[in-house]
Amino acid sequence: MKLKGKIALITGAASGIGRASALLFAEAGAKVVVVDVDSSIGEETAELIRSRGGECIFVEADVSKSRDVEKMVERAVEVYGRIDVMFNNAGIGLYKPLFETTEEDWDRVIDVNLKGAFLGCKSAANQMLKQGGGVIVNTASEIGLVGAKNYSAYCASKGGVIQLTRALAVELADGNIRVNCLCPGVTMTSMLKRSMESTQNPEERRRALEQDVPLKRIADPNEIARGALFLASDDSSFMTGSVLVMDGGATAG
Repeated sequence: MKLKGKIALITGAASGIGRASALLFAEAGAKVVVVDVDSSIGEETAELIRSRGGECIFVEADVSKSRDVEKMVERAVEVYGRIDVMFNNAGIGLYKPLFETTEEDWDRVIDVNLKGAFLGCKSAANQMLKQGGGVIVNTASEIGLVGAKNYSAYCASKGGVIQLTRALAVELADGNIRVNCLCPGVTMTSMLKRSMESTQNPEERRRALEQDVPLKRIADPNEIARGALFLASDDSSFMTGSVLVMDGGATAG
């Protein structure tokens, strides 16, 4: 069991990649702190873990608010005594042309995706330094590496997460803290489903997305969760400041 005896905190764990990772981490032996702004769906994730014999708690938090982030880390330490893995996975999307993107749109995307990762890293690293080390994994995106039409705010936020990861990997290495970044490609999350359903022809949108991927399909969240587990475990023990791209080849061409 790759995370046996470890304590893992996962944000955005109510659905999608976060839920898949929470279930997989628990299966791998971790005690999981399930964090999400949506308490009802977050509790569902926690119940799924318990129903499979895992141990977890749920904490409601908005990662864009510093006090919420501090409280989720405090709660994890109160219950389990430490945090071995911090998976900053919470994020929101925004598909809008530049001239339709408002200042409020921009601020919200940056606050959740980039500021949220910063606050999570800062609070978790503070605890990890006290206990002698740990692992941080941040979720960015394939379009944090390349541009995408009508995604300016989202691309900027995820590009920022990549550079935050690299900077903190260098800064925190002396504290025995590894910091790596996961860049998923198009993945069948609830966020993607809502995006497709908002179009006039969801099935046509799905086919178009699949055609943009060299492997000609959309990823399942469980596939991306396995990448997160790799970065969270000792399988990646000599990796820090790295960007693990899981995009079906989309950024290779």
